Amino acid sequence: MKIRHTAVAVLAASALALSACATGEDFEEQPNDTANSAENGSDSGSTEASAASDGETITLEDNHGTKEVPANPETVVATDNRAFEVLSEWGIELAAAPQPLVPFTVEDYKTSEDIVDIGNHREPDLEALTAVQPDLIVNGQRFTQYYDEISELNPDATIIEFEPRDGEPLDEELRRHTEALGKAFGHEEEAQQLIEDFDAAIERAREAYNGEDTVMAVNVSGGTIGYIAPGLGRTFGPIFDLLELNPALEVENASDDHQGDDISVEAIAQSNPDWVLVLDRDAGTNSRNEEGFVGAQTVIGESEALQNTTAISEDQVYYAPEDTYTNESIITYTEILNGIAEQMEQAQ
Repeated sequence: MKIRHTAVAVLAASALALSACATGEDFEEQPNDTANSAENGSDSGSTEASAASDGETITLEDNHGTKEVPANPETVVATDNRAFEVLSEWGIELAAAPQPLVPFTVEDYKTSEDIVDIGNHREPDLEALTAVQPDLIVNGQRFTQYYDEISELNPDATIIEFEPRDGEPLDEELRRHTEALGKAFGHEEEAQQLIEDFDAAIERAREAYNGEDTVMAVNVSGGTIGYIAPGLGRTFGPIFDLLELNPALEVENASDDHQGDDISVEAIAQSNPDWVLVLDRDAGTNSRNEEGFVGAQTVIGESEALQNTTAISEDQVYYAPEDTYTNESIITYTEILNGIAEQMEQAQ
């Protein structure tokens, strides 16, 4: 295993302009200018590897069945956005990764010239992934669609995938994901600590919420507000179930699309949420560096139509960490839950 040390309302339908956005994962990061060739990455992987796999394996049950994971993988590739921060925190070196998708906060993976950049999920260079000759691939999230192709191109590699399964509670799936990574990389104690921190954050947020205040979740992209449906929507949807939040607005046929559903500021104002939870999608991509970028705090906080809502007037708006859209790891959810709890505690 390669290791390095890192620092570690309910409203009438007429009141809501709501429609599902187009499906598909929107992502606007561009490949890094310093991306390496697969050839260079492969050479680096062979010279910097620590102990070679000794033939011992660890048995894991992932989304596709029983997998025998090499106990000491020489060459690791990760495509799973939920895994980047966790693996980085444990000091795991990667031979290849989709660097445009790596959260900007995970700097050692985002900018490393020793990592072969396989591009984003729209047009990935899977041949470059194969060229580094991985023996372990941590696949997931935006790359789940390429599982079969990656498997065919890398018959000698073990591929593990713990993307949250449909119909399963997200908190349980995040624990499963973290436990598996801990076993795969020999960081079981650290994995358990992440889970304990996550569980503590859940309990803290549950205690901080008074059980009565109404809550709405939205995302912002390109200056446009999208409605995040309780239980369904991106990032914040499961938190409604997890904390038993009282929705300020519920509509039929809401989608789970990553862009959310169209909603007017007038509909938000009419529902008058006590709290608003906000995901800034653009802040997690290169869009944040573009001229004319307008962040979610400006879009929400300076909207005239929302100034008289309880959430705005009482400063009860929670903004998720800027990197959340590309970093929905257990660490990020712990941070979100603690952030919500802190604001609600202050409001008591």
